[in-house]
Amino acid sequence: MYINTLSHYLPSEVIGNEYFTKLNNLSSEWIVERTGIYERRKAGEGENTATMAIEAVNLLLAGDKVPYSKNEIDLIVGGTYTPYDTIVTVAHAVQHHLALPDIPVVTISSACSSLLNAIEIVEGYFAMGKASKALVIVSDHNTAYYNESDTVSGHLWGDGASAILISKERQSESDMFIKKLITGGAATSGKAIEAVVLRPNDRGVVMPFGRDVFQNACIYMPKVSQQVLQACGLTINDLDYLIPHQANHRISLNVINTLGIPAEKLISNIQYLGNTGCAGCAIALSENREKFKKGENIVITVFGGGYSYGAMLITI
Repeated sequence: MYINTLSHYLPSEVIGNEYFTKLNNLSSEWIVERTGIYERRKAGEGENTATMAIEAVNLLLAGDKVPYSKNEIDLIVGGTYTPYDTIVTVAHAVQHHLALPDIPVVTISSACSSLLNAIEIVEGYFAMGKASKALVIVSDHNTAYYNESDTVSGHLWGDGASAILISKERQSESDMFIKKLITGGAATSGKAIEAVVLRPNDRGVVMPFGRDVFQNACIYMPKVSQQVLQACGLTINDLDYLIPHQANHRISLNVINTLGIPAEKLISNIQYLGNTGCAGCAIALSENREKFKKGENIVITVFGGGYSYGAMLITI
């Protein structure tokens, strides 16, 4: 599989830490020390998970690196755990916007791991010969669901979306090769089914067992990153960049320390975007696309509430 091109969309409203100082009496220094976050983006009036996804797609198709017509897209896969509509899913909204009839349309939720599971669905369709050019969109509208008064996790969340074109065969020399993808569920670990929950009928996203999330994320992301490299006959020394799920900067630092990776190989955007859910790693990949050089190896590794995890090795 090959990533042909990608894009990202961020809402214009910036929410700094001072907002939560006024709301919850949490100092900016305290938030930064515990999470690494200085500010985050918030969807504006009239924006939602679907509209952000559509904006990301518009930016994608307006770019100069789209190697084929949108009419050749024969699969749309969406990923989100913060849907605007639970029936007309984010993938359906994008299909309607693009006016692409009669193609498979799927939306998946595996919390913050949804990006890699969405790409894994594409891998399955390609393997079965049911598609050859896919559009993956990941979008999370966390501020529609969060409890901003929650002093444990209310200050973590940001909104954003990303769109990715993936083909079964190489389309151009600038394509990024998806060399290996591994995912797994870890619902039997720790307090998986209690640690992070989003129950719309109750009070939105809450994180009653944040330490358990931290500990398991710091176990699974390094482990699966090593596994995806080893599966391709590579070692950690062959890795040029690591993009971990943007949940907490302290988790990211713990992951690279466990792997023995220098800080300059870590790609992070949580400092200025907050936790953008399953869109975070895709946004980071899009933001940094121009810095990657031919022959470099990039690992995206994720961990989601529930729990779920995964890693994907990309070679430029």
